[in-house]
Amino acid sequence: MQKKAILALADGTHFEGIAVGHGDYTVGEVVFNTAMTGYQEVLSDPSYAEQLITFTYPHIGNVGTNAADFEADKVYAKGFILRELPTAPSSWRAQQSFVQFIEDYNLLGIAEIDTRALVHHLRLHGAQAGCILAEGDVVTAVAKARAWGDMQGRSLIDAVATHKTYAWQESLHKASNPTLVVVDFGVKQGILRCLAAQNCNVMVVSPQSTAEDILKLQPQGIVLSNGPGDPAACLDAIKTVQTLLTKKIPLFGICLGHQLLALALGAKTMKMKQGHHGVNHPVQDVVTKRVFITSQNHGFAVDEATLPADVRVTHRSLFDNTLQGFSHETLPLLAFQGHPEASPGPHDSDILFKQFIKLINAGSVQHA
Repeated sequence: MQKKAILALADGTHFEGIAVGHGDYTVGEVVFNTAMTGYQEVLSDPSYAEQLITFTYPHIGNVGTNAADFEADKVYAKGFILRELPTAPSSWRAQQSFVQFIEDYNLLGIAEIDTRALVHHLRLHGAQAGCILAEGDVVTAVAKARAWGDMQGRSLIDAVATHKTYAWQESLHKASNPTLVVVDFGVKQGILRCLAAQNCNVMVVSPQSTAEDILKLQPQGIVLSNGPGDPAACLDAIKTVQTLLTKKIPLFGICLGHQLLALALGAKTMKMKQGHHGVNHPVQDVVTKRVFITSQNHGFAVDEATLPADVRVTHRSLFDNTLQGFSHETLPLLAFQGHPEASPGPHDSDILFKQFIKLINAGSVQHA
């Protein structure tokens, strides 16, 4: 028997629908994702920790789920919001249905609501706390949403990252390959696969690792991964990056890693109104004027006006002109706000992995 459910936002707005999955209620920041595909990758992306994801595409669950499309070892999103109830999967790759998938991971969602109206509201008023409540009342749901607070000031990396050092299983680990150390702030497996595809030995370390711990692995390059939460709240990570910058080892910051690099250089970050979540975001290389269609997932951005004078802007969003990438006049670093591994999404910007290898080999970033 289908259970009724309520989605309530902290500002009192609410929607009534049908509960999908497991649990009585769930709370988090309500955001929207515009991707037409890749719902399994989205839900298992650690960067979505503490968030309720509104899928703008109406048909979610059509291709089921499978073991190959996970971005982490479990689902990290707190819940999901759908226009229509999932149907039976139709794909040769499907190993289980979407409904079975979310029940296995104890995830609660809501379906049969007007997601267009919800997204319009979030665009006007911004991402905010929300509660999905199964078989409850609006007053209770709104109270739970308001009690959650907001994303600013929250450091979430320790809750989603590894607590040990390990070698990525798909790396060849040949003595002749460069060793890359990936600092895991909530890393997606797609990033590790792309680095391994560049014939690198990939070692993954925890966000609690000190600069000394990282340097003991003798890396030729260091990657600062994606991750959830407020970058300015990751104080220990920022200090570690500041120390690494003094060692002149090539650094590549992706998403949260991009923001941590900027903070370590003295810039500031800011909370965005609704963030960038989707796979259709145009980003321009400011030098070559080439436009990339990119995969994005972030609710904070680097304030370009606060960048030091020796930082060179490399990429900007063509949606809102926010900073999407930078390099440095004297330090060997590359930073990109989007997701070049594109899981899911277009592969236009995967050339950045090759640029990082060129940075390691030649000490300078070569534009495509």
